[in-house]
Amino acid sequence: MKNYELIYVLKTNIEDDAKTVVLDKVKAIIETSGEVDKVDVWGARRLAYEIQKLNEGFYVLVNFKASTEIPKELDRNLKISDSVIRHMIINLDEK
Repeated sequence: MKNYELIYVLKTNIEDDAKTVVLDKVKAIIETSGEVDKVDVWGARRLAYEIQKLNEGFYVLVNFKASTEIPKELDRNLKISDSVIRHMIINLDEK
């Protein structure tokens, strides 16, 4: 299993329940064949540049260990989610 870091930015105009649903979905995908090490909710912050006519985003950082299939599945799910503005998955073992 490899170490990964996922950061994703949600729209700030969605309800807290929707934010929790996205986080729970991410955790569920990771825990199918991996483990979540740490979840760090940064909260609402100003974006460096405007994305989809939004100036603020809700940031969440997740550190996890998983096989190589899990980041691909996370990427696919986060791309189709309407709540997610941006996301990035980094393999920490390749540094």
